[in-house]
Amino acid sequence: MHADKAKTIRKLKTVGGQIDGLIKMVEDDRYCIDISNQLMASISILKNVNKDVLRGHLEHCVYDAISNEDKEDGLKKIEEIEAIIDKLNKI
Repeated sequence: MHADKAKTIRKLKTVGGQIDGLIKMVEDDRYCIDISNQLMASISILKNVNKDVLRGHLEHCVYDAISNEDKEDGLKKIEEIEAIIDKLNKI
């Protein structure tokens, strides 16, 4: 992985804490809107982590495949990104 690992781990741990908090909120029958707001905050962090990971992939893995003139590997990397874009559009 080529994204900033420390930053990625910090964000994922933050989401982990939020998920633990969400579980407690559900167990405590907290107000639905409060739960929804916390869910959206967690989703937002995960989206940002995914963006960072994909940016790292583009800047390193895809760039290297294209720079090395390995056409087959370059095409494979492009197909992987296209598949991710398709998945993101379904969310």
